[in-house]
Amino acid sequence: MTADSDPPAANLERLNENIAKIEELSERLIKAVSNKRAIDPNLQGPGHDLFMKAAAAYMAEVMQNPSRLIEHQVSYWGKALKHYVEAQHNLASGKLTPPPDHTPEDSRFSNPLWQTHPYFNYLKQQYLLSAEAIGTAVDDLEGLDPRDARRVAYFTRQIVDLFSPANFLGTNPEALSRAVETDGQSLVDGLENLVRDIEANNGELLVTLADKDAFKVGENLGTARGAVVFRNRLFELIQYSPATETVHAEPLLIFPPWINKFYILDLKEKNSLVRWIVDQGYTLFMVSWVNPDAGFAEVGLDTYIEEGYLTAIAEVKRLTGREKVNAAGYCIAGTTLALTLALMKKRGDRSVRSATFFTTLTDFSDQGEVGVFLNDDFIDGIEREVTEQGYLSSFFMSRTFSFLRSNDLIYRPAIRSYMMGEAPPAFDLLYWNGDSTNLPARMTVEYLRALCQQDRFATEGLEICGETLRIGDVGVPLFAVACETDHIAAWDSSFTGIRKMGSREKTFVLAQSGHIAGIVNPPSKKKYGHFTNDGPMETPQSWRAGATFHDGSWWPRWAAWLKRRSGKQVPARDPAPVLAPAPGTYVLAAPGT
Repeated sequence: MTADSDPPAANLERLNENIAKIEELSERLIKAVSNKRAIDPNLQGPGHDLFMKAAAAYMAEVMQNPSRLIEHQVSYWGKALKHYVEAQHNLASGKLTPPPDHTPEDSRFSNPLWQTHPYFNYLKQQYLLSAEAIGTAVDDLEGLDPRDARRVAYFTRQIVDLFSPANFLGTNPEALSRAVETDGQSLVDGLENLVRDIEANNGELLVTLADKDAFKVGENLGTARGAVVFRNRLFELIQYSPATETVHAEPLLIFPPWINKFYILDLKEKNSLVRWIVDQGYTLFMVSWVNPDAGFAEVGLDTYIEEGYLTAIAEVKRLTGREKVNAAGYCIAGTTLALTLALMKKRGDRSVRSATFFTTLTDFSDQGEVGVFLNDDFIDGIEREVTEQGYLSSFFMSRTFSFLRSNDLIYRPAIRSYMMGEAPPAFDLLYWNGDSTNLPARMTVEYLRALCQQDRFATEGLEICGETLRIGDVGVPLFAVACETDHIAAWDSSFTGIRKMGSREKTFVLAQSGHIAGIVNPPSKKKYGHFTNDGPMETPQSWRAGATFHDGSWWPRWAAWLKRRSGKQVPARDPAPVLAPAPGTYVLAAPGT
């Protein structure tokens, strides 16, 4: 028997039970929120000086160009009033239909009731008209520094997105319909989801994006065969078992970012870059970084280079008996690989035959979308936080990256989870996204100050390990992949860094999609294509204008490039010594263990 066919008494009883559950959950919610610790205000939003600059620019606009302000206001009032009159006319005429809707399509309002119901359509149209007016007013502000203008526009958009009527139960037709259909059960389930997330994050709110019980690393994620063959306090070195009788002589060593865990490159079997590389006949090594706690407070970029990169390279050479390795770095690990290569050149170390960079920034003159979080207000707050705690909690990084795509990674999942009462989806990529790691205190500040803010590697030089390292010192043959819609490492900024490197042999590829999907793009999916250009690397715009589009994954192109730098075929190498089976222990351990 369905809820619709239940007798009224049964429906009322179920409703009363759900109301009682809501009261119980509300008590848990209050208790969970009370556990929230005081957090530096600069980690919660931009400094007051940004708002003061925006207000000053607006007042200057009012005084110097009042006609523009009047034009904005009259345009907005005219559209809003016209819509109101049309809606009132329909109602007065007995038409329970909305007036003509000329607002742009928006995925937040895909439910048919936003289009057909007079009340909800009115809310939607008025919201979109207001959002357009606010955006126009901000975009037309003059007298702001370009960097401040981008920040004002970004944080204004965040506020506007927050107040979408889709984000509130009383104005979301889909959530209200669901609550009625389930006699309030969806609200109970949603409140349970909300309380669970707040309890899991010590009073802070971070939406769970994927079903945490659907995956287990080593069982249905990160399952490529191999073994840990070396371990120190900073990383485990995984060697994967061969899939071919012979392999290329030169081994391949991948450095994944330590902001998240390495198994992004070894998710399910069908989208595992690790398995694909092994199938191409390479001896593959992967670094699995430790998840640091306060005991790693003094670990800096120099530590990652000396104890991480140089040690891993030396161990791979020792284990394979080769004098050279091919190396690859992803995101921040690519940035640090470039620093390592510059240091190795200073020291006369020729151990790396070629380097591959995935979505890597080395020139930070244009920081892209993430740049709104790289001003002193935020970084001062981060520096105070890591000085007190000894590390930057993974919570802050997860929240920051989520706000770069707030509608997709915060509001839409929150609506499904908290207002619709749905369980998070079993999605491997989102599961990995939520399995983030802490960052050591000293390394965090060095990266944000010296690299991101001061851009010293690409300008006057960065002093690390007793040497002054410059981007032009990177001289090995290199292959770089950037992603067209990357919101973390903008492709044109990645291009600029690669262009400034001193290598004579450079191959740059622009993949479709974003920071993850553009990299984890197996040929079998035939999903995203890529662009290449054999001409000179002058500007991102000229390169893109002259680029050729290719259907399908860039993986085979990279494999062909790597093959020419990997030597002859030799008998396949089995992992040894075996300290632990892949995926190892660090990827599963709690921070610092």
